[in-house]
Formats: sequence, C-alpha cells, structure tokens
Amino acid sequence: MSFLFIADVSSIGVSYMASVALISESGSWKDLKVHVEDIKKTHLRELMADPGRCQSMVVEFDDILLDYSRQCATLETVNKLFKLAEDACLKEKINRMFSGERINSTENRSVLHVALRAQRDAVICSDGKNVVPDVWGVLDKLKEFSERVRNGSWVGATGKELKDVIAIGIGGSFLGPLFVHTALQTDPEANQYAKGRQLRFLANVDPIDVARNITGLNPETTLVVVVSKTFTTAETMLNARTLRAWIIDALGPSAVAKHMVAVSTNLPLVEKFGIDPNNAFAFWDWVGGRYSVCSAVGVLPLSLQYGFAVVEKFLKGAQSIDQHFFSAPLEKNIPVILGLLSIWNVSFLGYPARAILPYSQALEKFAPHIQQVSMESNGKGVSIDGFPLPFESGEIDFGEPGTNGQHSFYQLIHQGRVIPCDFIGVIKSQQPVYLKDEIVNNHDELMSNFFAQPDALAYGKTAEQLQKENLPQHLISHKTFTGNRPSLSILLPSLNAYNIGQLLATYEHRVAVQGFIWGINSFDQWGVELGKSLATQVRKQLHASRVKGEPVEGFNFSTKTMLSKYLKVLENFSNHMGEKKFLSNLFPLLNKCSGRITLVDV
Repeated sequence: MSFLFIADVSSIGVSYMASVALISESGSWKDLKVHVEDIKKTHLRELMADPGRCQSMVVEFDDILLDYSRQCATLETVNKLFKLAEDACLKEKINRMFSGERINSTENRSVLHVALRAQRDAVICSDGKNVVPDVWGVLDKLKEFSERVRNGSWVGATGKELKDVIAIGIGGSFLGPLFVHTALQTDPEANQYAKGRQLRFLANVDPIDVARNITGLNPETTLVVVVSKTFTTAETMLNARTLRAWIIDALGPSAVAKHMVAVSTNLPLVEKFGIDPNNAFAFWDWVGGRYSVCSAVGVLPLSLQYGFAVVEKFLKGAQSIDQHFFSAPLEKNIPVILGLLSIWNVSFLGYPARAILPYSQALEKFAPHIQQVSMESNGKGVSIDGFPLPFESGEIDFGEPGTNGQHSFYQLIHQGRVIPCDFIGVIKSQQPVYLKDEIVNNHDELMSNFFAQPDALAYGKTAEQLQKENLPQHLISHKTFTGNRPSLSILLPSLNAYNIGQLLATYEHRVAVQGFIWGINSFDQWGVELGKSLATQVRKQLHASRVKGEPVEGFNFSTKTMLSKYLKVLENFSNHMGEKKFLSNLFPLLNKCSGRITLVDV
C-alpha cells in the first residue's frame, strides 16, 4: 500500500491555526474538567474489576499490543477524550501534516519526517512538489556509499579499510541514532552484519567526550561523519575541527577528504572545511532535528555499521506506524490513544511527569531520545498563535530500563508522587539465556517484573491487608501502598530493526497528537536559543580576557565572579600560543594511537 498525499497549500494559509480558539474554551474540555472530579473519587481497583472495560482498553496493530486499562479512566472518559480530539480537529491536523502544509508556522516549514520512510512510489508533497523522489535519491546514495565502505572499495588515505566510524552531532543529530544503534547492537541479525566494526557518537563539546571517542582508534581506519544541517553548530563544528586535526596530524591534510564526510545542506562550508561536497548527504528543512533519525542523520552511520538492508527494515517499521496513524480510526489508533491519555494525565489529572520504562536493556537509550522528542516539542507556554496557555502542557520525561529502575526510582513511583508510567515489554528476547535447574529463564525473570509492576501500582496494598498478615502496627503506614497509580503497557513481539522503527514512530506521533490538541507548535524549539546567545557573549569575553588580558565586564555580579575565578585558575594559559601548547600536550594522553597532534589555525 502506498500513500497519496497531494495538497494545494497555496490556498491554505497559516491563518488557519490562528483562527482556532484555545482548546480549553471548547465544550469538550470543560466537560472533561467536570468529569475529572468523579474520576478522582474512583480507585483503579474498582475500574480493574470491570472485564468489559478492560477488554475495551486493549488495542492491537501489526503485532503491537497496547493495554491502557490501568489508566485512571472509564469508558466514558475515553469517549470524552475522543470528543476533545474532534473539537481540536485532530484528524484534519494529521492530514495537514501528511499533506505537507507548513504547519510549523513560526519557521514557515512543512513537517514531513513521514516522507523519510515512505515507499518509493508514494506521493507526499511540500509546496506542490513530491519530495519522495528526493528522499529516495539520498537513500540510494547512502546505500551506495555505505556498501562501498563496508566492502572495502572505499578505503582510507593509506589504503586500509575504514572499520570504525565516529558520528559527530548533538541533540537530534545524536540521540535518535544512538538509541537505534544501542537497540540494534544485540539484535542477532544486525550484530552479524556489524562484526569487526565500531560506531561511536561524539556529541558533547567537553574534551572528555573527544577523549573517550578516539581512545583506542587508529585514524587510518576511522571515518568521521559530521552531522550539521548548516555546518555552523558551535559544539559540532568545534568537535569536527578537533577530529580533523587528529586526522591531519596522523595522515596529512589530503586525508580529510577520505576520512571525513558530512550530512549537511551547506555545501560551500562543507567544501571549505575540506570535505568533498560529493560526500555530503542532504536533508531538508522540513525535517526537525529530533525527528531526523530516519534521514541521512541516522541512516548514514547506522548503514555503515549494520548495512543498508537492516536500516531499511527499521524504516519500514516506522512506515507501518505512519500508515496506521494516518488511516486508523481514533478508537483503534495507538499513537492517538497514547497522546490523549497523556493530555488526560497532564492537563486534567495534574500529573506533570511520565516514566518510560522499557523492560529491555537494548532500549536503554530510548527514554533519553523520547525525552528530547517530547520535551523539546511540547515544552511550550503559548499557543501556536502566540497566546499564553491557561492550562499545563508538556510533561517531564525520564526513564531507565527495568529492572534497573526498580532499584532506583520506583520507590517514589510507588509511595511518593504519582507518575504515570509507560511499561514497554518484548515477548522474544534478543539474547535468550536458559540455565539448567532455574525456575524460569532470564527473560522470563525480567518479564515477570514487567507484568507485576503495573498491577502493584494500580492495586497497591491496604492497611487491612497488612493487618491480616500480622504486621507490627508501627510498620503498617510504612508498608501501605495507596495504589491508584496509572500506567499503560506496550508489548512488542520482538526487538528487531522493524520493531524498533515501529516504536520510534509510535512515540513521534504521540507527541504530535498532544501538540495538535493543546494547540501548540510541536515542531519549533525557540527555547534553546537564549542560552546559546548568552554563551556567545561569554565566549567573546573568555577570548578577550585570555588573549588581550581584558577584565570581565558587562555581566551581573554572580556571573562576573564565577568567570573571574575560572580565568584566574587558568591564567597560565591565557595567551593563544600557551593554549595551543596545552592542547597539543593533552591529546597524546587521550589517545595513544595518535602519538602527537599539532593543532592548526581555524
């Protein structure tokens, strides 16, 4: 099945969004505000006693099972949430996203990460142009390049095969690809294709991150992928210049073209940097950074590590959920249901946080990725047309794989603050272990906790139950569990590349649903700009003080005091040549393979 999305957006202005009143003014929102008071009086023990209700709250699609019966909601609640979705014109907004309309109005951009995993014959338009051929043009180029590197026809400057890859990027250029890489590492099929290869991610501008990434690597066998749409991101480009110096020191300036490639749209800066523009892989302004893992941002490093065939299965898994999200009715639509439940928990029940709890170590980087997707997308205080929101939106996302989290923060979840939980389980382990004479195998032990924890949160344990167990009176209050703590469970059949793509797309679309209903722009991120702007001022001051000896001026007392302290401690390196010498001496300590490094002026 292929999508056919053709829209003449010239007649549909951004004013559409501006004409929509705040959703909190709708009758369905006000109805839910009244309804929530009744729900607060109802315990999950009562709700779970209704088999019909529980059965109605299980949804399946493409071997994914969602059970949301442990949410503090009745069937009436769910119906009211669907009415809220209708009043928010949710279906229409989904259609507008898939049609390529510029729904990111503050940046005047389409939002088309779904096009990154569309079938080759699909038609998805932006400004009247089908973007799918361009997407597949890049995918074909990525496939050809990654296969050349993997089969040894593309080699480094000394003729050695490039077995090691360092991907430099930050934020969305790092978290998504790292999540997928971590999830694939122990998948039997992907692992087979990755034998003898290494993939590392350099994100932090902290030189410690540089040290950890180059330790044990040989520049002769290392390929560096620089990911920056504009090729101007401060942290990414400083890290790129640092690794360029590492390569030049070992192999000479001409080696850069063989050992560094780019994912960028700024070809002049790519070429100026020393990378052959023919080895630059494009993506588009309708791809937000945190939604870019299915573009060259993720596909290039992942294909170099696992082969394009594995990555293509990941894209197909995401495409499966895209089709489901676009076409399934609301009551059977997994991302829609998830998004509505989050709105219910945040804006009506007043729970500001959400725990993402995958019972698979392979998903250890999933929560950090979704943390960015969710909190950067929906961490907004104004509507898309600029009006302050009179209700809470966005949620604090955190998480850790089970059962690790049980020995960390579950205490608070069970007996402290109420934090709705997403439990993610996998039926078939990537790496099953069976030990003789054990009651259950290792994966069964893990999944026993996956099945038990939601019930513990929902039912709790009463003082009366503890008294019947003859517990000493002074311990009863300490061992009482109030229960009535909402959760939902997602059960995946396995955790191969296809399933990982499904999981990614499910959460991406969940975030979009929340933003569409809250009436905010989930696709810009102006909140990250102010701190970066102020950092530029500090950077100028550090340079002026180090190089010219100028005093710290133009800052408040606190910042001036800390800056002065920082500069004083490092005053031995205050001139430019001293700093270069300091860094030159640092690198041999970081990487024995590099021998020495001479920093070049940039």
